[in-house]
Amino acid sequence: MIGSSVRLGSIWGVPIVLSGSWFLVAALITVTFAPSVESRVPGIGIGAYPVAFIFAVLLYASVFVHELGHVVVARLFGLPVGSITLSVFGGMSEIQQEPQTPWREFAVSAIGPIVSLLLGALGVVTLRTMALTGVVSVLVLQVTIANLFVGAFNLLPGLPLDGGRILRAAVWGIGRQRRRATVVAAWAGRVVAGLAVALPFITAALRGGEPDVVSVVWAAFIGALLWNAAGASLAALRREEVLPMITVDRFVRPCVVVPPRTPLAQALELLSRESAGGIVVSNARGEPVGVVSEAAVAAVPLQRRPWVDTESVMRTLTEQGRLVETLSGEELLQALQWGSDVEYLVLTTTGDIRGVISGRDIAAALSHKTGSLAR
Repeated sequence: MIGSSVRLGSIWGVPIVLSGSWFLVAALITVTFAPSVESRVPGIGIGAYPVAFIFAVLLYASVFVHELGHVVVARLFGLPVGSITLSVFGGMSEIQQEPQTPWREFAVSAIGPIVSLLLGALGVVTLRTMALTGVVSVLVLQVTIANLFVGAFNLLPGLPLDGGRILRAAVWGIGRQRRRATVVAAWAGRVVAGLAVALPFITAALRGGEPDVVSVVWAAFIGALLWNAAGASLAALRREEVLPMITVDRFVRPCVVVPPRTPLAQALELLSRESAGGIVVSNARGEPVGVVSEAAVAAVPLQRRPWVDTESVMRTLTEQGRLVETLSGEELLQALQWGSDVEYLVLTTTGDIRGVISGRDIAAALSHKTGSLAR
């Protein structure tokens, strides 16, 4: 159950997904909150646990409304939305396209915290104007506090939080440079992550005591999530910049073409003599039927290579193993359906053999170029 997910339905065509991890966090909230319910509602006894579980449900219902705010504004701007997912980390709206203007970025980002703060304000008004008692009073109070916290926390100015996107929109609008705005907001997110880790120690020092273990662990967990997510934003930015440079033409290697029964040692000798970078196996009609796997060649001992047919170390070609020389960027990455650890045949636009390309070369280039900014 923890690793699975449940589709709860859809709204405006957007699937609403409940991650299996939600049941874990719901159980944790129930166990943690039940003693508080028991202390505030005399005589409730074991009934405190169902009440605590209801709080967990109401909390995530509030998170859903928060995410729904993002979805509504995104759809108003014509941005595609894949799903709304509720998980151990809260909620996530899968907005599949970045807003194209600072104003749209601001509007899509700001609406979530605004919704949470409005729910919190509604709770405050309810508590002040209605004489609530017992279980209802406890639930309304805690949901109110939770919404005010969610709204305020998400306004912290650092990616990946909504406040970080608001900061990016502001810097983007002032400087007219989205890249610089993303870098500023991502590093602000790392500052927020560091402050989150330090918060229990700062609070304890102000009180003249020691931080409790639970607070330290939670702060470290949240800080690590924020730090990694901010780094992911930097890596994604660099990936956007690098993708146009990732082309088949840049990474294609010349190849040699041999019959299937060619001894591997002979094929490798031809490869070296021609200063080629790959071996393609062809049938009797000269049609390519496979690409020799570098990993499979490395697994064959030197003394056995004269007695091993080249076809035994090839990967049989399918449509997924053939790439056209004009591919580039995201289209090229999507075409690497065999994975990034194998070799592909590259064909010209007329169907002739151009060479081979290694998924490892492309993966290494992406990793090197995106990693330099994310560190």
